Amino acid sequence: MSEPIRVVVTGAAGQIAYSLLYMIAKGDVFGPNQRLILHLLDIPPMMGVLEGVVMELADCALPLLAGVVPTTDPAVAFKDVVSAFLVGAMPRKQGMERKDLLSANVKIFKVQGEALNNYARKDVKVLVVGNPANTNALVCSHYAPSIPKENFTAMTRLDQNRAQAQIAARLGVGIAHVKNVIIWGNHSSTQYPDAKNATVELAGAQKSVVEAIANNDYLNGEFVETVQKRGASVIAARKMSSAMSAAKAASDHMRDWFAGTKDGEYVSMGVVSDGSYGTPKDIVFSFPVQIQNGQWKIVQGLSVDDFARGKLDATAKELLEEKEEAMSVCASD
Repeated sequence: MSEPIRVVVTGAAGQIAYSLLYMIAKGDVFGPNQRLILHLLDIPPMMGVLEGVVMELADCALPLLAGVVPTTDPAVAFKDVVSAFLVGAMPRKQGMERKDLLSANVKIFKVQGEALNNYARKDVKVLVVGNPANTNALVCSHYAPSIPKENFTAMTRLDQNRAQAQIAARLGVGIAHVKNVIIWGNHSSTQYPDAKNATVELAGAQKSVVEAIANNDYLNGEFVETVQKRGASVIAARKMSSAMSAAKAASDHMRDWFAGTKDGEYVSMGVVSDGSYGTPKDIVFSFPVQIQNGQWKIVQGLSVDDFARGKLDATAKELLEEKEEAMSVCASD
């Protein structure tokens, strides 16, 4: 058994964390031999609930879980962590403008960025789940200048998993047979789910998804809209947001970041843009990436048709607007 690593989950008393903590602690993310100490951060009113979560973690009797540190103090939460799941964020309430949500969350992610900067390991891998995830990741990175920008990512894996599931269902194949579906841009309704570079295994042979589905109207219309609006559909049905699938996606994202992607396969992550595919630099934009030795690289040379170009430009525009709003809140704080 290895030395335990320290992993922080924020919003640890919340719905997503309730599923995520079990996945992390049983070895889904860091492997079946990696012991870990969980740091659980939440706000003071949630500490009673968090106490119950700590009891349940103990009652799971998980061999890899070497310790649990529940806290309201970011200095304790981020101390020496190698991995950070930033799940806690102010949810959008009825009558709230996006600007109000951004303003509230900028303050949260400023504090967490500063705490990461001061207390976490410099090689910490940070995944922002709390919305608006892309811009929250940018803010967090801004306030943690001693940690490389590429160590801050936003979660679009849930959207990728949703898109992959839609294609698999459409073609009547298992999920594992569909590869390289991409999410471009923002984790919002402007994201562009793209199956045009994806492949599917049918009757033992690899085919392009475009060829297999043979319906461009579906790929440019219903498919895109279904994935973009899936979160709202889950809320309408469940009367609560998609917590279990979000937790699974966070687990997938961090596992691949630590373990790497398979040859010829890529996954979607919100990362700081270097201008690839004509996107503006220095926004957190979801790209297809391949990962080796804990380092991601944007996959280059994929085809982007005119339809896709329009979608990439629209989601980039939204991200630039969000960035401007967020940075003006930072400046006035």
